[in-house]
Amino acid sequence: MTSDAALALENITVTFAARSAGAEPYTAVRDTTLVVDRGEFVSVVGPTGCGKSTLLNVAAGLLSPSGGRVRVFGEALSGLNRKAGYLFQADALMPWLNALDNVAIGLLYRGTRKSEAHARASDWLGRVGLAAHGHRYPHQLSGGMKKRVALAQTLIMDPQILLMDEPFSALDVQTRQLMENELLELWSADRKSVVFITHDLEEAISLSDRVVVLSAGPATHPIGEYAIDLPRPRDVAEIRLTPRFVELHRDIWHRMKDEVMKGYVQSQAA
Repeated sequence: MTSDAALALENITVTFAARSAGAEPYTAVRDTTLVVDRGEFVSVVGPTGCGKSTLLNVAAGLLSPSGGRVRVFGEALSGLNRKAGYLFQADALMPWLNALDNVAIGLLYRGTRKSEAHARASDWLGRVGLAAHGHRYPHQLSGGMKKRVALAQTLIMDPQILLMDEPFSALDVQTRQLMENELLELWSADRKSVVFITHDLEEAISLSDRVVVLSAGPATHPIGEYAIDLPRPRDVAEIRLTPRFVELHRDIWHRMKDEVMKGYVQSQAA
């Protein structure tokens, strides 16, 4: 563990109170350590309901752990992680604002002059390929276009850490690959530290420097960690055809599959 890591979750445990009288408290995460270095792209994979999003909420400061601590660039985290941007699975776009205003809203809340905020928002819409669509409202945009707006909305704030919770899961396969390549291109410009949550192992390998595998819940914890030694820059469709990608996928899936089956059985019982 490096003292100057961008993000360090150290021995994190998250236990939720019992929902009803007589029920036991639920421990979603137990004694989990996850460290993300500066400029590193880390994906976290695991079975459905294993606590991936719980860890991301702890990293964002939206959820206080029951045990352990969070450090951000060496400093203990107290309250919200203001060095992080959070891209949710569901778009957090405001339907009454057009794309330009949705991208600019964070700057306006910070007190940036409207003219400057709009100029910077226009620049970011251009970076994500939507320069001609700033006047459109969310209901007028396709799923991929809305995701691009959401990405610009997050990145315009220039977070040092990017937390991403299955951001492309609702997109069709072709649009998803386009967005994955878009993300890699934007990320390569300044190499922010990224924690990327996904169920899709192919997506995790295609994007990442490192993949962390979590056990099935309850009391999830890391059970494997894999360095992704694929060359950059990458095209996510082409990289999946290479022998090294196939080898990595086989090794990681071999570690994951029993946990996925456990998670499936548990979801059926619930």
